[in-house]
Amino acid sequence: MQLMQGLAQRVTATRPDLVNSDATFGELAWDWGKGHAGDGASGPRRLWFSGGELVACSCAHLPHQVRRSDGAVKDVTGAYLAYQVHPDRAGLVDEVIDWYDGTAAGTERTVMPSAADEFALKRWAAHGYETDPASLGDAGSWTQLNERDLTDVEQPVLPDGFRFRTADEAGPKAAVQAHLDAWAPSTYSAEAYQGVRQTATYRGDLHILVEAPDGTMASSTIMWLDEANRTAEFGTTGVWGWRGRCCCTGCIWRGRPGPVI
Repeated sequence: MQLMQGLAQRVTATRPDLVNSDATFGELAWDWGKGHAGDGASGPRRLWFSGGELVACSCAHLPHQVRRSDGAVKDVTGAYLAYQVHPDRAGLVDEVIDWYDGTAAGTERTVMPSAADEFALKRWAAHGYETDPASLGDAGSWTQLNERDLTDVEQPVLPDGFRFRTADEAGPKAAVQAHLDAWAPSTYSAEAYQGVRQTATYRGDLHILVEAPDGTMASSTIMWLDEANRTAEFGTTGVWGWRGRCCCTGCIWRGRPGPVI
């Protein structure tokens, strides 16, 4: 996982628009950590090296069953690929596709490359992959990269009675419940969170929650600090209850060193 995070850092440093959303510095740690309590950690992987440096990676999520927080068991019948290829080694995408086709043969296969990666999109199309129209709507599965300058961001002010808490302060039970409240029904669990906490780049002081006046957690996010690029990635961000429900994931903020909150 740390090798793959290093690849994500190198791509972020030069072409952040080409970092696939499921192979970012933070998303890799999140998926790897929670996967140790479920299906993610055991999925087949392939790494490509050049001169001892990782230049491409792929992880296939194959058909499996997951148990959700509402007690239901869901059958995941298709395969999904998370991958990243360094822009200097773009031609390796064909090897990634061949590996995926062989690993997930006989199943419906999906992948979500960056829309900015014109070369990769052409290669996926050449191998017979087509855009899923249903994925492009508001209820679809897609991500968007936004950038803004951080020099004029106002200091956040919470409503009366609300306060910021870190996961170190609030404890694992509150941190897990905050996620479940925002994303229910979810496959997240105390065991999954324990796996996330064990990843090398997780920091409890950067796992931020907002506590409501009644003691419940109204929102939460995990920030993954990429010190090499001086960026912080907000992942699995969820707000529940007090002002309606609003969830997002994968926001990357870049700016000068300063207070996180």
